[in-house]
Amino acid sequence: MDKFVIEGGRRLMGTVRLQSAKNSVLPLLAASILTTEQVVLHETPRITDVACMIQILRELGAEVRFEGDDVIIESADASNHRISSALTRELRSSVFMLGSLLARFHRAACAYPGGCDIGLRPIDLHLNALKRLGVEISERDGYIVCECERLKGAEIVLDFPSVGATENILLAAVMAEGRTVLEGAAKEPEIVDLANFLNCMGAKVEGAGSDTVEIEGVQRLHGASYTPVKDRIEAGSFLIGTAICGGEVEVIGVHADALGLLLHKLRENGCKIHTKNDKIKIASTGRLKCNRRIETMPFPGFPTDLQAQATALNCTAEGGALIVENLFETRFKYAPELRKMGADIEVRERTAFVRGVQRLHGASVTCGDLRGGAALVLAALGAEGTSEVLDLSHVDRGYADFEGKLKKLGANIRRVRA
Repeated sequence: MDKFVIEGGRRLMGTVRLQSAKNSVLPLLAASILTTEQVVLHETPRITDVACMIQILRELGAEVRFEGDDVIIESADASNHRISSALTRELRSSVFMLGSLLARFHRAACAYPGGCDIGLRPIDLHLNALKRLGVEISERDGYIVCECERLKGAEIVLDFPSVGATENILLAAVMAEGRTVLEGAAKEPEIVDLANFLNCMGAKVEGAGSDTVEIEGVQRLHGASYTPVKDRIEAGSFLIGTAICGGEVEVIGVHADALGLLLHKLRENGCKIHTKNDKIKIASTGRLKCNRRIETMPFPGFPTDLQAQATALNCTAEGGALIVENLFETRFKYAPELRKMGADIEVRERTAFVRGVQRLHGASVTCGDLRGGAALVLAALGAEGTSEVLDLSHVDRGYADFEGKLKKLGANIRRVRA
């Protein structure tokens, strides 16, 4: 089990070039099976979630290979429609394959998806939407089995703007007969990226990024070569890390509007933020003021995937912060680990109250999920003394060469392999 050994207290200085977005690459990989022609995804991060999705594609019969940072998918011989339970337990995004497989083969089967242990993440919205498109759904031997003679366009209304459900509907509807109108769609940048990619393959998707998305079904899709958007959550993590440690860092690859309320909250902390095109520069003294309230919301609200990192920031800021998690039930599992470092955090159900302390101290802490693990790394960077951050398998799911990028910014961090 790999761990990071971190000597805290160093300012961060320099530039970070961002990886392609994990939350975009995974549905794009799922979409690749919609065609028999070659698909190329450029600048694909070598993270374990991507490796897992590639393994799913291979089990389905596709040929997938890396050439440098490009992933090349040949799905001409894809024939299997069942995703093994071992892989679905590892990766929640395997659920995206339902829409793609139904569009291509009119049948699909997968176990209930896994991923990070951050609470119940029911897929009822996905399944109900697929039913509207004409899919019959049953459960057999622990698998969700979806079948249809053909997909038919429909009017679909989501009760909640679920990113995953929106993406699954897009993947299924692009080859359905007729027109699909989706109301209450998620508006995240990754939704727009998936729609752009599908349109590059010959789909007809309009309105992505708004509440209403319209999809005119086509008979077939062709291959495409595409570069995904950069990772706004990685960007936010480095910005928050700089705020904690002090220093000046520029992240390159995302526009300010992709980060929702984060930049506003960092200014509230006392950081100076400068934005220009796809560059965001932060300057921090490391002496911060607490955010009075952070409440996670669907885009363009404060991202749930940055909640843990923002909590780590407030642990050493002046005053008290109220952190409200609206999207997932158990996303504060990292809080006891921050307490080992001297943080003053009280958690009640989906709310955490943080009282800022002058400084955290080094400790041995364990990652329990992807974003909570990133928060522990950032907290350790700003802490006094040496910390060990254990079980990096979670962090490696979403951050490519996290330690290498932090070292280039001046952090004293090293990976110790088990």
